[in-house]
Amino acid sequence: MDSAARLPELDQIPQDKSQTKDVKRKAISSPYFHRLQRKHFLMFDVLPVLGVILAGIMAFYIPVSGVDIGLFIAFWALTGIGVSVGYHRYFTHRSFKARPAVAVTLTILGSMAGQGALLSWVAMHRRHHELSDQPGDPHSPNLQGPGFKGLIKGLVHSHFTWMKEHDYPNVAYYAPDLIRDPLIAKTARHYYTWVILGLVAPAILGGLLSQSLWGVVSGFLWGGAVRMFVVGHIIWSINSLLHRFGTRPYQSRDHSRNGGLFGLFTFGESWHNNHHAFPESPSFGLQWAAFDPGYWFIRGLSLVGLTWDLRVPTVQRRTSRKKRNVQTQQ
Repeated sequence: MDSAARLPELDQIPQDKSQTKDVKRKAISSPYFHRLQRKHFLMFDVLPVLGVILAGIMAFYIPVSGVDIGLFIAFWALTGIGVSVGYHRYFTHRSFKARPAVAVTLTILGSMAGQGALLSWVAMHRRHHELSDQPGDPHSPNLQGPGFKGLIKGLVHSHFTWMKEHDYPNVAYYAPDLIRDPLIAKTARHYYTWVILGLVAPAILGGLLSQSLWGVVSGFLWGGAVRMFVVGHIIWSINSLLHRFGTRPYQSRDHSRNGGLFGLFTFGESWHNNHHAFPESPSFGLQWAAFDPGYWFIRGLSLVGLTWDLRVPTVQRRTSRKKRNVQTQQ
């Protein structure tokens, strides 16, 4: 569980075409995978939109209850933490160490978000860091041409449509540490079971708490479909908006930017330039006053011995990566 999988540093990203071509061989373009991607896109990216529409229509006839709001918030927080703390900070970047029970729980919670199976998600994100905003990056908004048209096409691609069909990163290359972990590999294989759990659990709780059949339907919509829609767009906005807009306090060879005002709602993910500058850090905000609920959660677990070895960069290291002139910000 504690074996660390190190990503290439940003200064090791391929800078010439021959190197980029070699990296592309680490991904697979296959009609079989494309069919699976379109199926997943329809089920967990498109259908939740219909759930949002249905919930909105029904709200005109039956007011949204406190139970509905509570279920939405609870499952938004649980699945968001599963993606941000589990999928991203722990499994992709190994930015801290955790007890096996914590790792399994984070696998299940992250899977419930419907963002993709763990090994595929990790492989995809490690490839993103390897080729951030360069050819081969699966969801860069900066590769669709110049001008306003290129901007809009890039944002739409990186936020949503890239998931419909894309090269599939070689999991054996990008995530060998997860393949070798029998407990996590076994848990991750039940991805669709956990996604269904994320939809059924709020429905059951809604029925029990409201003592009504309508509570089952409403719980499914607000704690399941609407929650999945919101969490999904929060995560995707990091890919799209924060590679085009925001501040860039740290040196990086991509276009990652910070949108710190949204840190609370994105579980700290919106400190995106910070993250790309220090991908090994479990803290994305990097400062005590920054809104970073994901890191607060990790710190809370560390206080009771469930996580440890939190490798937050020192002040000296952060200072050394600060931008020194306007030219480096281009």
